[in-house]
Amino acid sequence: MQRGTTSVVPKFAENERGGFSPCTLKLFLAAIFLSVAALSAAAQSTPAKVPAPPPAQTPAPTPQQPKGQVIFSRSTDENGETTTQVGPAATTPAIQMASEPTAQDAERQALTFTAYDMDVHLRTAEQHIAVRALVTVRNDGKSPLAHIPLQISSSLNWERIRIAGKDVPFPVATLNSDTDHTGQLHEAAITLAQPLAPGATLSLDVTYSGAIAPSAQRLESIGTPNDLALHSDWDRIGVPFTGLRGFGNVVWYPVSSLPIILGDGARLFDEIGRQKLHLYGTRFRLRLSAEFPHGKPPTVAVINGHPAKLAITESGTLDENQEVPGVATADTGATLLGFETPSLFLAIRTAHPGDNLTAYTLPEDEVSVDFFTAAATAVKPFIEDWLGPKPRTPLTLLDLPDPQDAPFETGALLAIPLHDAPADQLQGALVHSLTRAWLTPSDGSQPPPAWLDEGAASFMGTLWTEKQHGRTQALGVLEAARPALALAEPPSPGESAGQPLPQAISPVYYRTKAAYVLWMLRDLAGDPALSAALRSWIPADPASFEKLLQSGANQTGPGKYLSWFFADWVDADKGLPDLSIDGFFPAPNTAGNWLAAVSVSNNGYAAAEVPVTVQSDATSVTQRLLVPARGKAVQRILIQGKPTQAQVNDGTVPESQATIHITTLEQPASDTSSSSSQSTPPQP
Repeated sequence: MQRGTTSVVPKFAENERGGFSPCTLKLFLAAIFLSVAALSAAAQSTPAKVPAPPPAQTPAPTPQQPKGQVIFSRSTDENGETTTQVGPAATTPAIQMASEPTAQDAERQALTFTAYDMDVHLRTAEQHIAVRALVTVRNDGKSPLAHIPLQISSSLNWERIRIAGKDVPFPVATLNSDTDHTGQLHEAAITLAQPLAPGATLSLDVTYSGAIAPSAQRLESIGTPNDLALHSDWDRIGVPFTGLRGFGNVVWYPVSSLPIILGDGARLFDEIGRQKLHLYGTRFRLRLSAEFPHGKPPTVAVINGHPAKLAITESGTLDENQEVPGVATADTGATLLGFETPSLFLAIRTAHPGDNLTAYTLPEDEVSVDFFTAAATAVKPFIEDWLGPKPRTPLTLLDLPDPQDAPFETGALLAIPLHDAPADQLQGALVHSLTRAWLTPSDGSQPPPAWLDEGAASFMGTLWTEKQHGRTQALGVLEAARPALALAEPPSPGESAGQPLPQAISPVYYRTKAAYVLWMLRDLAGDPALSAALRSWIPADPASFEKLLQSGANQTGPGKYLSWFFADWVDADKGLPDLSIDGFFPAPNTAGNWLAAVSVSNNGYAAAEVPVTVQSDATSVTQRLLVPARGKAVQRILIQGKPTQAQVNDGTVPESQATIHITTLEQPASDTSSSSSQSTPPQP
């Protein structure tokens, strides 16, 4: 399928479904355990072989945009209150379709949305959405902005944009961009009479509408079979199920983004991350009204990962030939966005309350939900031991329409086909999702930053693996993702600023590196201190996590300072350490004891505290050693019996090369021991 063509996409079977698919479970587990990080790494190291896409700035042909009808009429009364009415309004201004984009990439990157106040009206039977939104944007660039670029899915049409109560003209261009499932965006570019200065904000009143049906267009264009593509791009509006996952899947709210094509390395994932980072802390309110056929009211609404209370009005029928649709309404109230894409779900499902969760299922999955609730009950003591007695927000499980549909997770929501599966697999997956529920506030306050949200969920998943299968297997999970991290990290801080964790946009940083960071903090501060910090951190105070950890570490022993660690591993990205054993020198002591000196060098730009283990035939002793960046350090260990082996690092500290270093002493025929690494012992 070529860009710019219109395709008729078959709808999913929404009422008939088969049994559990192992493929779905594999997709789910991959999504939970660092799948995006692995995919990002694969894209960085070996880009997929796809047909060469057209230039992102060159629009594909598009049919003439149909004239829209204003659905919402919003005004400000004499008391300064904003009022909104639903119904026909004045004729909208004519929309000019541009032959090429007006805005430039620099303008798209400079624009940040600081507030969304949205009225969303759905006609589910017609797969239709109409939106009236007040949005506030800020110029985060270094130069004044002459244009304000606003983008929505190519399945939606711009109708009106107003500034200070006055209509403004704007051309609409079609951009090729795989940030939407259609593979294209409609970009309105407003030319400002007075350029927007750096740091200045601007409020816009925008109206748009259109139909959102399942579309496999972007994936089919790179050769993905239609059915497989639709199980990945399942976003749609419908009576039994509406699912709009947001930027990266379907752009149902205004954004300003760089046009990105699938197969262009990791740029798509990075652009999704950039959008999430820019929206962190954005004020958000959504008022929803949804029309539904008589007798088919929705039973659950989830907005940005939080259930929203539905008010249902059934209108009945006028006569046997004409139905008046019912209306369901909901209001999020004032909230703050986390590191997320705004999402909207509305569905007909049956609620099954469980321990710290509620599962919303299709009728055919009501038996299978017991497997999920049982798994949640099994992991509950583990979660409570680490994160406290109750989640900040109960987990919502939402049954997807088809058993093959790819899972989606945001905040305290996990949308997944709810089928039975092996208990150990469900338990591991629910540890990840329940961790996010424990950390996600329910009162609309500031959610956790990505590296504490996604990173803690991945960290807790590896701890569960350690609990169930041992430390070696848990570290194997970390090691599987480390090569991607090593590939992404800059060789030196001078070559690239990298991605400090608070500003990270790539999953390989805010998931993989963050999980490693929490493992290292576990060793530095201890389990009790890390557990207390995860329970008590204050999102509004970015330094609170470090302060809590430092306080807990001080209780375990004097002089345990963590400032160096946060400086090298969290607040800045100095790459990964590159350790090696320079020498291993044992010397006999007294009473059968030996004193072994292990010299370690670090060719990287990040300091690291690593375990150093010396082993003899009788025993082994482990002590920790701080190795400075671009420096060396020596650890002396007293051990019973003649030392035979020294090991530096055990896989808990990620390195640019190997993460376990072992030196074994040669055992010559004579009684004289020698080291395979170095013949001269280090000087004190």
